[in-house]
Amino acid sequence: MSSTESVSPHDVILCACGTREYTARDAIDAATFRSELEDEWQKFLRHIAAEGRADELELELDESAISAAAEEFRYRHDLITAEETEAWLANRGLTFDNFSDYFARQYCVGAVDEGFSPEQVGYTSAALELRDLFVAELILSGALEDMTIKLMWRLAARCAGKEPTSEAITAEKRKLLHRIGIEPAQLVHWLEELGRDSQWLNEMLAIEAAYGAHCDTLLVPEARQRELMALRLHLTRFEIELIELESHDAAKEAQFCVREDGMSMEEVATEGLYPYRRADFLLEDLPADVQAKYLSGSPRDVLEPIPHGDGFELCRIIKKIEPRLDDPTVKSRVDQRLLDQYFSELTTKHTCPRLGIPVSVE
Repeated sequence: MSSTESVSPHDVILCACGTREYTARDAIDAATFRSELEDEWQKFLRHIAAEGRADELELELDESAISAAAEEFRYRHDLITAEETEAWLANRGLTFDNFSDYFARQYCVGAVDEGFSPEQVGYTSAALELRDLFVAELILSGALEDMTIKLMWRLAARCAGKEPTSEAITAEKRKLLHRIGIEPAQLVHWLEELGRDSQWLNEMLAIEAAYGAHCDTLLVPEARQRELMALRLHLTRFEIELIELESHDAAKEAQFCVREDGMSMEEVATEGLYPYRRADFLLEDLPADVQAKYLSGSPRDVLEPIPHGDGFELCRIIKKIEPRLDDPTVKSRVDQRLLDQYFSELTTKHTCPRLGIPVSVE
């Protein structure tokens, strides 16, 4: 498959609201406005540094592992043929070189675990070539989809409500200055660095204020409690202890020692030199086929061995904890579900996604 030139990924149209179209740059700059871009940027710089370190070490890349990751991506996006893959990439301003380089970088991150450090450069001051590479990574990792959805939610919120008051706009401006850590007099310089003007800033302030007004009416105690009841099983928290073992036979033997010989999980792990740890999680974070095993178990139960990677895990339930809204993770999941349901409908009415991007956040 040969690489093809196409539009810059910054200029790819991601969504529309009314007669206006919004590009990848719009979604990225809106994320910058919300101070939600820096983590992705630092992760990207780390990936670039790992790739550079791999080059220095003349590391031999595992082409089969890289190809497997690329194939999994194509399968997930229903890209059966090479032509379909290349067309998918071209529609997003990417080439096949971007595609293959992305998976090579992901491999380097896992293969090189020391001896490198990310370049200390900000997104707005980085070279255009590096920023283009960053947009490619955002697209291929799926992070740009989330940014686009958040922008669409805010655009729809403004369309569906009253125009924000001057007081609401002023409040949003104060929040922005606090987030980015500057004084009002420095705002013009911040906009210049971003390549934006006061008209863009006013739109961002307005859509953020509109979004906040919708959230204030949606995320109320009664609604949260109703949603919590509907999600009670999914949000049940489990505290467990587990041992990692190399085979099913070894896991069954360890299970016998705990169940029949009365040994503790930690004792079995120490005696067999197996990795041992404690963990806690919400039920919905487990694969569907594993959830049933935990639901059927009770505190102190040792579950049947569970396949994990190239080996098995032996798990013992310590506690099952009913979900409560004073658990920050539970509250966040409840709020996210309420927002997903509400804005999925609102964005359908007022915005139009492009390039197959969904209208809800998972």
